Amino acid sequence: MPTFDYDLFVIGGGSGGVRSARLAASMGKKVGIAEEFRFGGTCVIRGCVPKKLYVYASQFPEHFEDAAGFGWQVGETRFDWPALVAAKQKEITRLEGLYRKGLDNAGATILATRAVLVGPNTVRLTATDELVTAERILIAVGGHPTPHADLPGHELCISSNEAFDLPELPKSILIAGGGYIAVEFANIFHGLGVETTLIYRGKQILSRFDQDMRQGVQAAMIAKGIRILCEDIITNVSAAEGGGRTVTTKAGETLAVDQVMLALGRVPNTGSLGLEAAGVAMDERGAILVDAYSRTNVPGIFALGDVTDRVQLTPVAIHEAMCFIETEFRGNPVSPDHDLIATAVFSQPEIGTVGLSEEAAAKAFDELEVYRAEFRPMKATLSGRQEKTIMKLIVNAADRKVVGAHILGHEAGEMAQLLGISLKAGVTKDDFDRTMAVHPTASEELVTMYQPSYRVRNGQRV
Repeated sequence: MPTFDYDLFVIGGGSGGVRSARLAASMGKKVGIAEEFRFGGTCVIRGCVPKKLYVYASQFPEHFEDAAGFGWQVGETRFDWPALVAAKQKEITRLEGLYRKGLDNAGATILATRAVLVGPNTVRLTATDELVTAERILIAVGGHPTPHADLPGHELCISSNEAFDLPELPKSILIAGGGYIAVEFANIFHGLGVETTLIYRGKQILSRFDQDMRQGVQAAMIAKGIRILCEDIITNVSAAEGGGRTVTTKAGETLAVDQVMLALGRVPNTGSLGLEAAGVAMDERGAILVDAYSRTNVPGIFALGDVTDRVQLTPVAIHEAMCFIETEFRGNPVSPDHDLIATAVFSQPEIGTVGLSEEAAAKAFDELEVYRAEFRPMKATLSGRQEKTIMKLIVNAADRKVVGAHILGHEAGEMAQLLGISLKAGVTKDDFDRTMAVHPTASEELVTMYQPSYRVRNGQRV
């Protein structure tokens, strides 16, 4: 039997890599984990966590406005961007410390360096040029925003990475993209007082979501004052006097803004990783190809998380890590279950969703029952805000199984998490009907929609 320096060597200190390293080390395995920047990965350092903190910050202007309807008189307010950036930095530093502490306590060896593959069982630590060997190598290096390098002037634009740490808050910004990152940042910047424009090549934002959710959030954003340019793209970005940007679009628009942010998707971090030298197969986007158990085509090399481009969500990477440990170190083969993943878009209002959209379900089943409620939330009755909440259940008429649940409104993400449990358990509409409502709540609508709003038969509403 060959002797290795490590039982497991993990490349990448994000959520999936850290979970794998910590669990393996806690089992007594000799584990090394290499990270060249900071532990926590995209989610903690430049993604989900700081984004949600900024979402909270951007909501306060509406809270201040709403307070008057409930008898509160709010005095003059002032927003301090550097204070928010500093508070965010303090929090992610605390979280990074917890990641490191967990690895230390489990007995993993932390290596502050980039690690590059040089063979099936060997990596080179670039900081010291040292070669180390491992029985298993796990690649969990995540992804990064696509730079859109074919766009003239792309170097003058920022991505979500830089948006969190701008030296000063811009007075105006143009955000390119129609996915959840673009939509969330459009709402964040607008809420912080920035004149915000969103430009998207499609007919409507959030292309993979249920149509009612897409229409609802786009209408809400426009009503707030966010300008949305659909069926258009940026063709050129140039520097303007005073440090701003001049943008031209395919439709002939010329926009003068302080900042341009590109939110046009993410790509795997597989460049200069030595994958070719080790013979690891990738697809045309650079994502590492893996089987159902996160195994690459090279024995002893595994990959999980965003670098595989399966489902780019932090909880998915963690789940894949736990399946990897169960399979490789506990002798219990478990493949990640990527079905019925609950997700949220932290727009304002939020979207929470799990399962199939109406459009996708109509293609999968002969007949659907669609239950839909649209109403003004209770909080808005005194505040005077005109926003609407939308709740929607998609039911397969043949067996009454709920195959999709979608919510637009306050705390929709929280509700989606609980709906995810229900749908995962195979809940039927009859189960919803038997459940007592919690009153007064918005979520009670989910269990009081007794009659279908309409049916969809062979792809057509009837």
